[in-house]
Parts: sequence; C-alpha cells; structure tokens
Amino acid sequence: MLLPEDMTASTLLTASTDLRTTTTAQRFDGHAHGGGVDISFFLNHTTPGGGVNEHRHPYPEVFVLFDGEATFSIDGAAVAAQAGQIVVVPAHATHAFRNSGTGRLEMISIHPAAEMVTVWAGDA
Repeated sequence: MLLPEDMTASTLLTASTDLRTTTTAQRFDGHAHGGGVDISFFLNHTTPGGGVNEHRHPYPEVFVLFDGEATFSIDGAAVAAQAGQIVVVPAHATHAFRNSGTGRLEMISIHPAAEMVTVWAGDA
C-alpha cells in the first residue's frame, strides 16, 4: 500500500486538473499514467436528458452508477439502472445511455484497456 508521502504525481491525480475534461466527464487514459495502466475510465456527470450515442468497443465496458438514473440501450434492448447498480456491456455490443432521471447522473464507465477504442454507430 502506498502512503501519501510515497506517492508521486504519476500515482496521485486530481480529476478536475489532471484528467482530460469535458462539460460532462473526466477521462482517465491508463496508458498515460503510472508507466502504463491496463484500465481506462470516464467519470460521468450527466445532466437529465444527456448521454452518449450508440457505439461499441472490442472489450466489455462496466458502468457503476453512484447517483441518479440511466436508461441504457444494449444491442437494441433497453436496460434501466439506478444508483447502486452496475451495468455490464459485453464486448462488441452496440450501446448507448441517457440520463433518464430528474437529477445529475454520477457514474464511472470502466474500460479494461490501456487505451480506449470506440467505434461510433455512424462510422461502422
């Protein structure tokens, strides 16, 4: 276990300043940190009605909902999820999500890959 005095800039990050940030998410690219990490993720902060359009990855994606509600489309099937639930999307499945609640959706989307690979539905 690393203690705070043992940590370096490559092992202790601040989401708002050290990660690529958009208006709705921060992005952690594993290959860029700690000498290369085999995981990447988004910290999502999505307003009601917002979300991500259909896309797919060559690996599974795991969504952990901390607050709010979301409706996922996974290969055409609707999946409703709420805070405290986890959604697992299989590799190569076309998927999307929308914040279907009335408050902010707080969730992490985990990519088990050092670099994210995304194929958008319109680009396939």
